[in-house]
Amino acid sequence: MSFSPPSIDRYLKSPIITLLIGPPSDETTLSAHLALLQTSPWLSAECAKFTSDTPTEDRIVSLPNDDIEAVGAFLEYLYTKEYSPRLIPGASGKPEDMVLEDAGEVDVDEGGDRLLKHAKVYTLAEKLQIPELKHLAHSKIHRINSTAKGELKYAKFVYENTTKEDDTIRKPIASFWAHRSHVLRHEAEDEFKSMILEFPQFAYDILSIVLDQKEKGKDKDKEHHRHHQRTNTMEDTESPISSAKTPRTGRKRPRTSTTLG
Repeated sequence: MSFSPPSIDRYLKSPIITLLIGPPSDETTLSAHLALLQTSPWLSAECAKFTSDTPTEDRIVSLPNDDIEAVGAFLEYLYTKEYSPRLIPGASGKPEDMVLEDAGEVDVDEGGDRLLKHAKVYTLAEKLQIPELKHLAHSKIHRINSTAKGELKYAKFVYENTTKEDDTIRKPIASFWAHRSHVLRHEAEDEFKSMILEFPQFAYDILSIVLDQKEKGKDKDKEHHRHHQRTNTMEDTESPISSAKTPRTGRKRPRTSTTLG
C-alpha cells in the first residue's frame, strides 16, 4: 500500500487515538490522529471497531509487544515522512550518498544500539504494512558502521523477529558474515558461536553464500581451462608439426622453436 498522507485539515480534524505501548507493567501512552493511523492497513483494521459514538477515552489501541522507540519513530514518520536520525545530503549531494545526521558525532556503533533501533522500526513497519517506512529503515541500517559484537546483536534481533523468507534484511547480514567472519569472529568468538548454535538458519545462510562463491570460482577456473585448451588447439593446428606434438593440458608451458629439416 502506498503512503498517501491526508490533507492537513482532514487529519487535524480526525479523532485522537490513544496507543498503549509495551507490557502493562511498563506501559507508555502516546496518541495520534485517526486519519494518519489509517494509512497503516493493520492499524486501520484495529480502529475499525470505533464509531462516531465511541468516547475519546475508549479509542484505545494496545501494542503490548512493540518497542516504544520504534513506535515513536513510526509516529514521527506519519507526520513528517522521516524519523530521527534523518537522512541528509552527503558531500557529493547525490541521493545515493546521503548520510545519517548524527554520523559525524558517533563514527562507530560500538554496541549495535543504532543498528537495533532501525531494525525495530523495520520490523514494526512490516507488521503495520508500511513498505515506505520499511525501506527507509533498511536504507539507514546500511549507513551505520558497527563492531563485530554490534553486528551480532543486530543479527540476533533480525533472526528472532523476521521470517526466513525475508531476504531483504537477512541476506545482507549473511553476506556480511560470509565475507568477514574469518576475521571478525575473533573479535566476538563467544557471541559468534552462540549465534551459530542458536540460529542454525544463520549458519546455513552464511554457508550457502560461501559455497556459491566457491562454485562460481570453479566455473571461472573451468572456463579459464577451456580457453587455454582452445588456444593451444588453435596453435597446434596452425603448426606444421602439430601431429607430432604431445597432447596439451590446460596449463601453459614455454614454447620451443622447432626447425624442420
